[in-house]
Amino acid sequence: MGSIEAFEPSRPDEPLPLASLHQLLDLAAGRPPQEQQRLLFGVADLYHSVGGQTRAPGALTEVFIALVRAAERDIRRALAERLADAAWAPADLVRLLAADAIEIARPVIAASPLLLDADLLALLDEASLDHQVQVALRPGLGAEVARAILDRGDPAVMTALASNRTARLSGADMIRLVDGARFMAALRAPLTRHPALSEDLALRLYQWVGDALKQAISERFDLDPSRLNQTVSEAARAAALSSPDEAAARLAAKLHAADQLRPATLIRALREQKLDLFVHALALLGGLEVEQVRRALRGDTARPLFLACTAAGLDRATFPAVLREIRQLNRGLPHDPDGEAWRPAQRSAAQAAYEFRLLMAPEDSPSV
Repeated sequence: MGSIEAFEPSRPDEPLPLASLHQLLDLAAGRPPQEQQRLLFGVADLYHSVGGQTRAPGALTEVFIALVRAAERDIRRALAERLADAAWAPADLVRLLAADAIEIARPVIAASPLLLDADLLALLDEASLDHQVQVALRPGLGAEVARAILDRGDPAVMTALASNRTARLSGADMIRLVDGARFMAALRAPLTRHPALSEDLALRLYQWVGDALKQAISERFDLDPSRLNQTVSEAARAAALSSPDEAAARLAAKLHAADQLRPATLIRALREQKLDLFVHALALLGGLEVEQVRRALRGDTARPLFLACTAAGLDRATFPAVLREIRQLNRGLPHDPDGEAWRPAQRSAAQAAYEFRLLMAPEDSPSV
């Protein structure tokens, strides 16, 4: 096999001649995986020895990244484990590995000092759910990224954030997590152990956890039994004084005010069989009247409901599943005698809201 010492770029600012790069790639491609890995790791050692990203020639960086792109998955995974905490590696290469398959990306996302908040935010926007969870688990996660996770409101990623005891969470962030635990059960256990959980927040969390977690909270904070009883009694009185619909309206309004109301909330409400919450969340997200949404649920066609969901930002591809779940909770309504007549052409959220109001307006009302 050829030696990497044969590569000696003459000037750092000159790109490697294309023929030389192709020759090196061809040399690597024609060798068994073990030799390919040895070549790649040899280039990594050379890159490190000449000064890493601060002093290595641009041509060597180009070779290094090109070899990684051409390497097999197992080799990329071994390299990712080696470069996970390396401050000398090429930043572009680290970003490439962080966006790779999750088994390759995981060690890099977890430990690389070269990944900036902007890189982590890009992974939240563009990478898979597994990548997003790993971002949320990153030690010492920055406040900006933590807030972005809370703003997105994905239960799995929020649960990972609640499990990350070194993330930089403000008091307001902890309030959002504790409030989220009211309807995201997976948040409850990690929050009871979180070092940033205050006694006041523990009392709030106490209201909606099970007996085992109640015991854990009581032991951790040595809470006054009379104060606990008062908290539980107040929560019970508030629940007794409000109908399920009123409680759903308050919860939807609270999520909306905290900028935590998302189209995913609609899916979650249906999966938890909370049709009232679905109605109020759909109305708030779409800028629609609650009574009109209720009429759409009782309709002889699913088209108004489809328009309402589009106005709320729900992906049209998810609507068939949404419609099935609604019918299971709503005595088979809305009907759709024409069979999928709700499938109109693509339209914007604003246009869908306008059409919904036209369909739901009383016959004697003025034009919308």
